[in-house]
Amino acid sequence: MDGTSLVALLAAPFAGSFLGVLIRRLPRGLPVILSRSACERCGSVLTARDLVPLLSYVLARGRCRYCHVPIGWLHPLVELLALGVAVIVTCAGYMRFSTPDPVWIWSGCALGWCVLALGWIDLKILRLPDALTLPLLLGGLLSCRLLSPAAVPAHTVAAAVGYGSFRLIALMYRRLRGYEGLGMGDAKLLAAAGAWTGLDSLPFVIAGGAIVTLVATGVASYTGLSLHRQMDVRPVHSERGHVTAIRIPFGPGLGLVTWLVFLFDVGGGAS
Repeated sequence: MDGTSLVALLAAPFAGSFLGVLIRRLPRGLPVILSRSACERCGSVLTARDLVPLLSYVLARGRCRYCHVPIGWLHPLVELLALGVAVIVTCAGYMRFSTPDPVWIWSGCALGWCVLALGWIDLKILRLPDALTLPLLLGGLLSCRLLSPAAVPAHTVAAAVGYGSFRLIALMYRRLRGYEGLGMGDAKLLAAAGAWTGLDSLPFVIAGGAIVTLVATGVASYTGLSLHRQMDVRPVHSERGHVTAIRIPFGPGLGLVTWLVFLFDVGGGAS
C-alpha cells in the first residue's frame, strides 16, 4: 500500500467526524467552522480527548463525559462509513491502476465523503444544501484539471447539461402537473455529477440513481420501514387544486452512483 492510501485511511475517521458535524448543523442553520464542539444536552465544551473518532465514543461508552446522557449512534456510524469510503477508494485505485495517483485517491475520498453528507441530509430534510452541492461542482472541475486537463471543457459542458436537463424536466413537470416535482438541489447535484464524470457517463448516473432510489424505496415499503421518515407525504396546492404529493429523496441514490461511476470510470467519461 502506498503512503497516500495509508494517510487517506488514517484521515477518514476524522473526516467522518467533521461530516457528522455538517449533518447535524447544516440543516438547522448552525455555524460549522466558527463554533466549538459541545454536548447538545448539557452544553459542555468538548476537549481533544472527547473528539478522537471512534475511540472517544468507545471509551465513554457512548455517553457524554459530563452529563452522562447517551450521545447517539450518528457520529460513530458516519465515521465508520467515511472509513469505508476510503477503503473502497483504495481498493478501486489498485483495481484500475498499478499505482494510484495521489490526486485520484484524494478526489475519490472527497467525492465519497461529500455525497455521504449530502445523502444523509437529503434523507433527513429532503433538501440538498448549496453549501455542499456548489463546492462539490467546483471540486469536480478542479479534480478534472489536475487529473486530465484536456477534459476540463467537456466536463464543464457536462455540468451545464446536467443542470439544464434536470431544470427542464422540473419546468415541464410543473407545467403538466401544476406543482414542483424535482428540486433545484437535485439539478445542482447532477451538475456536480457532470463535472466529476463527464458527458458520456451522465446517462449512467441518471439511470443508476433512479434505479437505486426506486429499489431503496421498494425495499423500505416491503420491509415495513416507516416511509414517512424517508419521504414527505403532504397535500400541496397546484394550479389544478389540492393534490397529495409524495416527495422522495433522490440525492442519496444520485450521489452514490456518481461516486461509483467516478471510481470505476463507467461510460468512459470519468477521470
